[in-house]
Amino acid sequence: MTTELSFIDLILKASFLVQLVMLMLVGLSVISWTMIFQRQKALHNAQIQAKKFEDKFWSGTDLSKIYTELSARQQGLDGLESLFTAGFKEFARLSKSNLTAAGTIMDGTHRAMRVALSREMEKLESSLSFLATVGSISPYIGLFGTVWGIMNAFIALGQVKQATLQMVAPGIAEALIATAMGLFAAIPAVIAYNRFAHKVEKIESSYGNFMEEFSNILHRQAVAQNEAQQ
Repeated sequence: MTTELSFIDLILKASFLVQLVMLMLVGLSVISWTMIFQRQKALHNAQIQAKKFEDKFWSGTDLSKIYTELSARQQGLDGLESLFTAGFKEFARLSKSNLTAAGTIMDGTHRAMRVALSREMEKLESSLSFLATVGSISPYIGLFGTVWGIMNAFIALGQVKQATLQMVAPGIAEALIATAMGLFAAIPAVIAYNRFAHKVEKIESSYGNFMEEFSNILHRQAVAQNEAQQ
């Protein structure tokens, strides 16, 4: 007579600590998948928004008009919109002083955009550290459950006079499930982290290029203003 090992039965009959480990891994997996979908949507929207704003920026529309439109909206400024608003606002403020040199104006403008860039990158990198943590620790959490389960299986095996594979197999099987769950939680988190980190790097490079191009435009305006005042 043979007894089939049901996956559900193995989980239900596992020791309390192994069940706790499995529950923790399931929770980490659910949270990481939720963050994966959120980050995927956020980074996709950031790329679309950046492309849309760059098209508008290079369409020939007056920069003051773009700034006025964004300032009137105030809320919901993200990505390049935030960088542009911060830079143009500081540029306009410094340009009002007739004693301010073009270099000084651009130093202040660039610092304002760098601060805005830092804030935008913090938004884009949100949750990535959690995914990296899940990818790093989940296999070890699963391994802990496996070691504990196998230890209990061998302790129980040592209490009988005649040991058989059928007696020890369920305990070892339930212990190995913890390792499988650990890998199930870790692998998607690692893949998602690497993919999102690459996307964030590309977006940051795009933002940096825009900052330099925008700075060049503002620098030419600042030089022209200084020459007109002389």
